[in-house]
Amino acid sequence: MTVLSGRDVTVVGAGFGGLATAAYLADAGADVRVIEKNEELGGRAAVMEAEGFRFDMGPSWYLMPDVFERFFDHFDRSPGEFYDLEHLDPHYRLFFKENVGPRPDGDPPGLDRQPAGDRIDITPDLDRTIELFEAFEDGAGAALQDYLDKSQENYEIGMEHFVYEDRSRLRDFLDPRLVKYARGLTLLGTMQDHVEGYFEHPKLRQIMQYTLVFLGGAPRNTPALYNLMSHVDFNLGVFYPEGGIGGVVDALVELNEDLGVEFHADEPVTAIRGTRGNFTVRTDTGEYATDLVVSDADYAHTEQELLKPEARQYDAEYWDSRTYAPSAFMLYLGVEGEVPELAHHTLVLPGNWEDHFDTIFENPAWPEDPAYYVSVPSETDDTVAPAGHSAVVVLVPIAPGLDDDEATRQAYRDKILRDLADETDTDLRDRIVFERIVSVSEYEQFYNSVQGTALGLAHTLRQTAVFRPGHRSGALDGLYFTGSYTTPGIGVPMTLISGEHTANYLIADER
Repeated sequence: MTVLSGRDVTVVGAGFGGLATAAYLADAGADVRVIEKNEELGGRAAVMEAEGFRFDMGPSWYLMPDVFERFFDHFDRSPGEFYDLEHLDPHYRLFFKENVGPRPDGDPPGLDRQPAGDRIDITPDLDRTIELFEAFEDGAGAALQDYLDKSQENYEIGMEHFVYEDRSRLRDFLDPRLVKYARGLTLLGTMQDHVEGYFEHPKLRQIMQYTLVFLGGAPRNTPALYNLMSHVDFNLGVFYPEGGIGGVVDALVELNEDLGVEFHADEPVTAIRGTRGNFTVRTDTGEYATDLVVSDADYAHTEQELLKPEARQYDAEYWDSRTYAPSAFMLYLGVEGEVPELAHHTLVLPGNWEDHFDTIFENPAWPEDPAYYVSVPSETDDTVAPAGHSAVVVLVPIAPGLDDDEATRQAYRDKILRDLADETDTDLRDRIVFERIVSVSEYEQFYNSVQGTALGLAHTLRQTAVFRPGHRSGALDGLYFTGSYTTPGIGVPMTLISGEHTANYLIADER
């Protein structure tokens, strides 16, 4: 008999954390149902299809392939049974809006000049990237290799001993073995301090820090440990899964169905009542009796809206005091013709992006000179757009909680499209045949997201590891949490791992 035979578990929310948790629990013998608020499964990784275009609405970077391989291997499966992977070349393209900090003898050789700055490609060829860094700054090529060596060490130690092995409680850090492991980690300081110790050129610093957007942080408030993301970027590579990230969601749904998991979509949960062995999960159409509950919904929404006050771990003041990851201003565009100036992944960065981070974390406002990301999946996948067209997604990180009334959204839409034309020589304004804007209001509406954050809790120094909310409820026996608010944190690979941790805690408690 498997561990959870005869136990009924209800998972609220079908994001990656919920799908992963459901699969682990079903594999352990539980009868699992997943209840999803929206029509589409996948949470923030849902897919939008319209007028022949297909868009990943949320995450679009397939990073850390080793995490996906490990996940599927647990079930004696492999990613290749569900989708093919294409290694992108270039990994991504960067446009720098201004010629900040050039070498005294001029800009680096071999770069394509653009109207207002430089354009460079980061490719799978690390030797070429090292040469590129050296062209920007004497000694930067060797510094990059040293940086990546440390990043790889942090990744391997960090993943094995601090990510796959969950240490979400202070007592977990009393393990004497950690002294040995921690000795090899970059634990002190911020990413800003760490990167500045290797590189002087501001463009090189931006290249090494852009991944912090995926963690919902800024260089000055994200722990230096996250330099491990550079190993993910430069060494492990950037891939495109068949069908996009939506294809990965489909793979997890298929795996769950093979394990006997039952799905209920378009059914918002309105309340969670009871305790271990005797829960009732109420929805807007009925209710379910269940032994155990796992929430992959927004953590704060679950506590503040779905539970009785006495069943809550944290009060409203706690949630109001948290630092939330950015929201996003999203443009989903169907465009006539090709966009050869843009790669599958493109980043457009201002000369001084500190101002943009200030408008997210210090003085919330719509950024005047924004950093933004453009995804053009049709550069790789001809099934996402009709023949002769391109699918384009623009993402501008913005502060959560901003007022995004219709006039503001339209004005900002015009600003971004104008900036894209000026900085990348890609003018889409007369070629748009399909358009949809998603911003703060939709994140609140679609995902019950606090302040409309697109990601959850930021990975600040005070919101990492033991300082993130727990997988187990400390106030209601039999209730568990998974997803980006918990450890290890934000991002598709991290929420897959979060699902494993949540399942392990539940199984351990049932034993």
